[in-house]
Amino acid sequence: MKKTDSSTKTLAQDMVCDKRPVRKNNLGDSHKYSSKIIKAGALLPDSKALLACLNPDLTVSENLTRIRRQNLLGKASRSRAEDVLAIFRQRYLSEESVAKALARLVRNQCNGKTLERILYFHSVRADSLLHDMVVEVLVPQWSHGVVDIDVREMERVLKRWVDEGKTLAPWSENTIRRVCQGLLSTLRDFGVLHGAVNKSIAPAYLPVQAFAYIAFYLKQHQPSGAKLLDLADWRLFFLPREGVERFMVEAHQHGLLEFHAAGNVIRLTFPAPTLEEYADVLTQ
Repeated sequence: MKKTDSSTKTLAQDMVCDKRPVRKNNLGDSHKYSSKIIKAGALLPDSKALLACLNPDLTVSENLTRIRRQNLLGKASRSRAEDVLAIFRQRYLSEESVAKALARLVRNQCNGKTLERILYFHSVRADSLLHDMVVEVLVPQWSHGVVDIDVREMERVLKRWVDEGKTLAPWSENTIRRVCQGLLSTLRDFGVLHGAVNKSIAPAYLPVQAFAYIAFYLKQHQPSGAKLLDLADWRLFFLPREGVERFMVEAHQHGLLEFHAAGNVIRLTFPAPTLEEYADVLTQ
């Protein structure tokens, strides 16, 4: 395993010796880990195809019914189509504003890399297992200069999480192995990892347009500009606060937002009132 610093702390210590309190007995089911990543993956081609055919005048249920009826996914297996639709709904259709904005980005032929980074962002936020693997395992590993992925170590982390009661149900060793494979392939397809067999961390390239979209989305949930800079969501892109500030300045220079900082006072505004309308700004 390669390391780019002289730290003597082992990767196992970094990943296992977490000093935060275990959430064993107070995790609600909505925050517990499921094994659906085995069936999901990044699903980038399917997601783009589904977003392209969303009708903004229909409800989510009506759109999904139309997709099923017309077999717009083109899946030979009905069960496979249902698996994809369930994941698609969880990742992108739980918030109406997000669904409309993503559909608008696709219709406006948004740059491929920009769209993929945005899809990654929403996918990871919608899956607590995928989110925690990036934020609690890969980011600390990368910050210590370790870029190579130790699959056995990842499996041990998953087993620890199972033992701590963080999964919806106990997982067998075979399930842990398959979940680990699903996580690795999903993160590879999203560009967070690279390598066909032996994988390593390659923090996803973040176009400034994707950054601006994410900043707009987060601003809807965290009105404070100062607090927004410190949100853990930026760790999904391996960004420290200084990196977020640099992106803010770059987005300001591109006219995608207005960013002004004076000490601890941060003023952040956008040239559109809704996420859907902002999607038009980003694709002009």
